[in-house]
Amino acid sequence: MQQLVTNTKESYINAKMKQFKLVDMRQQYSKLIAEAEKASIGYMDFLVRLLSVEEEGKNARRHEKLLCNARFESSSRLKDIDYGFNAGLDKDKIEELGSLRFLDAHENIIVIGPPGVGKSMIATGIGRNACQAGRSVLFVNAKELVDKLHDEMIKGQLAEMLKNLNKIDLLIVDELSYIKMDKEKESLFFQIIRQRYEKSSLIITTNLPMGRWDELFTGQLAATAILDRLLHHCHVLSITGDSYRVKGSKQSAKKG
Repeated sequence: MQQLVTNTKESYINAKMKQFKLVDMRQQYSKLIAEAEKASIGYMDFLVRLLSVEEEGKNARRHEKLLCNARFESSSRLKDIDYGFNAGLDKDKIEELGSLRFLDAHENIIVIGPPGVGKSMIATGIGRNACQAGRSVLFVNAKELVDKLHDEMIKGQLAEMLKNLNKIDLLIVDELSYIKMDKEKESLFFQIIRQRYEKSSLIITTNLPMGRWDELFTGQLAATAILDRLLHHCHVLSITGDSYRVKGSKQSAKKG
């Protein structure tokens, strides 16, 4: 009879936890009860433990979902940066940006430097910090972004795409280099800049110094209009030095 009562209680508990989507509580409550009985934990402490287990689980699942949705091309983190290799990296500045205060202030970041010096690595590391903090992120190649905007415009779905992009806390536009936009694509790119201005943050990585951005757009006038919006609240990281990829190739050659 006692076993029947216990089974009925467990069925009720499981059903209600499932209904209320208390995933981690449902998986662990039996173990937590046993631990509480063994340690003579009071009701209040047991309730705190039960709630903390659910909170930890939900945060972990949300973090994984945010990382998946961000579409990072690598698992780079800021702590993986080899500052000893490149003296041109400003560690204090990068770590400050990694604290995400720029996100709260709706500021932008532009990372400029030659290929291979770690621009995408820095952007990804900051983006992963944002995901860890529960912020939504999207990492996208500049050409792919502009082409996608153009495709959605042709299909009559541009407004929906812009609306979805506007919901993202941090948009990372990688490799804004070696593309030449026509008037139409330039206008679409400007819409992204305009709708995020003083509302949410952008990180842009590029090989081109800002004085050469007219090569990306239809001319100096368009480049100036875009830069004016980007730079109004912006942190600029200008990186010099050798390529990490070249460094890796040289080390491999020496080993060979």
